[in-house]
Amino acid sequence: MLERYQFRGVNSLRFYQHFVSEDTCYEYLSGIKLEGGNYVCKKCGNTHYCKGRLPYSRRCTRCKYDESPTAGTMFDKCKFSILLAFHIAFKISTKKKGMSSEELSEEYELRQKTCWEFKWKIQQAMQSSGNYPLTGKVHVDEFFVGGAEEGVFGRGSKNKRLVVVALEIVNEGFGRAYAEVIDNASAKSLRPFFERRISKDAEIITDEWNGYKPLKKDYPKLTQAPSDKGNNFPQLHIHIMNIKGWLRGIHHHCSKERLQGYLDEYHFRFNRRAFKDTIFDVLIRRMVFYEPKRLK
Repeated sequence: MLERYQFRGVNSLRFYQHFVSEDTCYEYLSGIKLEGGNYVCKKCGNTHYCKGRLPYSRRCTRCKYDESPTAGTMFDKCKFSILLAFHIAFKISTKKKGMSSEELSEEYELRQKTCWEFKWKIQQAMQSSGNYPLTGKVHVDEFFVGGAEEGVFGRGSKNKRLVVVALEIVNEGFGRAYAEVIDNASAKSLRPFFERRISKDAEIITDEWNGYKPLKKDYPKLTQAPSDKGNNFPQLHIHIMNIKGWLRGIHHHCSKERLQGYLDEYHFRFNRRAFKDTIFDVLIRRMVFYEPKRLK
């Protein structure tokens, strides 16, 4: 059943040939939810079902609860058709730079706020699972997002969001990477990022900022070197410039939570750049099983 419901291949023509109607999307979602025979009624816990009232819905044989393919997924109560939702998810996950809510609004003739809200769901599904910390040689640094403030410099600048980023260096090239918004550059703020994203066996190199020094106790292979305005960390410097270039003009002033969503989106695509044949399938599966939260 797994192969039947996996859409493989980033080619747009194949996607549009496969998902031609709402029924094809519902079939896809239903197949994912039922893989491995893992049906469990949300009302009574029964594990047996029969055909439901609507196409690809399942009805509990005990309490008769009828569950649609979108129930309990990020597609539930979507304000537009499931077919449009699939097309938007495909564009955001497979285009090199994704698509902004303004671009989505224009292309699909939807309200910009509606696109913005649905994209937020997609970004939540793009969060790292935390199961694959960075290994090998890892470079770490921070950077600001937001406009410059006159007369204010360094890691303490106000009205700008501070981001810490870690990048694997593989054969002097790019491996995987993660980034998180942090409150400040203290060891207290940096430590949770290290614990979530970097293996303790990694060979970590940072600049000479004092906030990294207390972390050496838990990361024995951590060393520090002068940054020289990024020249000593060329791969990481390029990665940061690419992130900032992508973010520029989208949001200079936004909430910490919303900025984190954009960082998750960027690195979801970046970390799967060699696996584009399954990136859409991975995203939809996450949207089936992850519980979204609303922005305040």
